[in-house]
Amino acid sequence: MKKALLLFYFTLGIASLVFAQNSISIESFGKGDPILFLPGFATPGEVWKENASQFPDNNSLLVTYAGFGQVAPVEMPWFGKLKTDLIKYINEKNLRQITVVGHSMGGNLALELAAALPDHIQRIIIVDALSCMREIMMPGVSADALGYESPYNDQLLAMDETAKSNYLDQMTQNMITQPDEQRKVKSWMESADHKTFVYGYVDLLKLDSRPLLPTIKQPTLIYVAGQPFGVGALETMKKQYEDLENKEFVFAAESKHYIMLDQKDWFNQQLKTFITK
Repeated sequence: MKKALLLFYFTLGIASLVFAQNSISIESFGKGDPILFLPGFATPGEVWKENASQFPDNNSLLVTYAGFGQVAPVEMPWFGKLKTDLIKYINEKNLRQITVVGHSMGGNLALELAAALPDHIQRIIIVDALSCMREIMMPGVSADALGYESPYNDQLLAMDETAKSNYLDQMTQNMITQPDEQRKVKSWMESADHKTFVYGYVDLLKLDSRPLLPTIKQPTLIYVAGQPFGVGALETMKKQYEDLENKEFVFAAESKHYIMLDQKDWFNQQLKTFITK
């Protein structure tokens, strides 16, 4: 009940401002040092509302990307536009002492921002984001080998509603433990612009944040999901971030990819501890 009331007052009792730029929409709550919440692929900023409600003395900025959460799509390539518009937003608003929280692809964006704006970003929280997903999923495949036009992408674009629903069921069940949270995330993915959902994932596979890591000096907390790969997931993540200097890991042994949905209380406690150090 206490948590529900806190979220209610956060949502209704604090003034909300919405900023829209070409490839991003940002919902702003409260005042104080900013916390920039970056969702993962195909997920709107709404996924962070309960977490942001834990910080009523901060300015929580919930980002939604073009093509998702009712934000109009933009032309491909897509990821670079998100980065450019986020940097423009931070500079135009003259934001300082920023804490960036990024889930999955949002973690890659967090690293991009930290490298580009070291005087603006105070600390980084990465939630189950590989620095180079392609290396794990497609070892030996170069970024140049990946394109938007492919038989697999054509198949995804041609899916009917039944096939799409089954595809998303499998995806969300692999990434989230609780059935109600699976349904919520699936509904977000169903409402996504289909072309962005398919082609944007190519942008995600092309990403390699590893060259940025030696340049990033901000304290960084890295959450690692333990399911379904167990402690091997932690070892993989340590290897992926070996060139990042100022880091610490927290291991969510019972969580799947959406740690903030699978272990809400534990996730929020770790987040508070790191931010208030």
